[in-house]
Amino acid sequence: MSNQSPAAGRSLLSLVVAGAAWGTAGAAASLLFLASDLGPLALSFWRCAGGLAVLLAVLAVRRPAAALPRPSAGSLIATGLMFTLFQAAYFAAVRETGLAVGTVVTLGAGPVLISVGARYWMGERLGRGGIVAVCGALAGLAVLVLGSGGGEVRPIGVGWALLSAAGYAAMTLRARRLGQRGAGGDPLVTTAWSVAVGTVCLLPLAAVEGLLPHTAELGRVLWLLVYVATVPTALAYALYFHGAAAVRAATVSVIMLIEPVSAAVIAVLLLGERLTGAVILGTVLLLTAVGALIVAEARRPAGGPVVRPAPVPQSVAR
Repeated sequence: MSNQSPAAGRSLLSLVVAGAAWGTAGAAASLLFLASDLGPLALSFWRCAGGLAVLLAVLAVRRPAAALPRPSAGSLIATGLMFTLFQAAYFAAVRETGLAVGTVVTLGAGPVLISVGARYWMGERLGRGGIVAVCGALAGLAVLVLGSGGGEVRPIGVGWALLSAAGYAAMTLRARRLGQRGAGGDPLVTTAWSVAVGTVCLLPLAAVEGLLPHTAELGRVLWLLVYVATVPTALAYALYFHGAAAVRAATVSVIMLIEPVSAAVIAVLLLGERLTGAVILGTVLLLTAVGALIVAEARRPAGGPVVRPAPVPQSVAR
């Protein structure tokens, strides 16, 4: 008997859509930086604060969700701290060692840390095919992001990137562990708590950097901020927590590598960047690895802990 259930398919689709949505955040951020003097920490603060406002509005008007386990406030705050560490350390890595190196180290180390953690903490095994897929995905990531030959490796920046990867790995493993226990809770509530913690933690840093943008294109900046808060934050993280509760942790980490593919496609189609051989090769390698793991996940025999992923409310999924 295979695990090709509608619930499993929805969980995998949630992760794919979340990764693609995360990839659009980079393009939106680039446009924001061009249209204003907003810095990365201030942008992160408004992303979290705006996402929190969107999620609270949705939670206020939606119909009551089905009976779901309710994680404690401490558990939700812990997830929020991991989320904040992941975000803040990544921006610090980009500042110290550049976008290319920071992205490769953060997203590249994530699947490795998650695979090791899932193996020794939850007994999840990828198998030979899964290991090959992870290696292929990491190779594709390196080719895609570093193919231009840019980027300077600085130890302090690499350290921040590894710290970011550790936060991402801990967040993913925690979501999966709670899902295995049937205690994942409502993904909208988990996301709301995460961005709330991020908002509180980022506020003082963003205030030092400068909270308010100075721009001659205020309407454009506001619309871009609304987009960043809604699609790659409120929607994407709700889908991420929904899928991560039901899919093997290492598979989650590789599927989320769709993010740089999405960003590269948008950069070529909408921002006028050149389509290079490295972009094509890296995209093919990444998508092949992601596709292989999705197929393996769909065929995985049912069994083990019963996982009941929380349903994504229709008002958000549509």
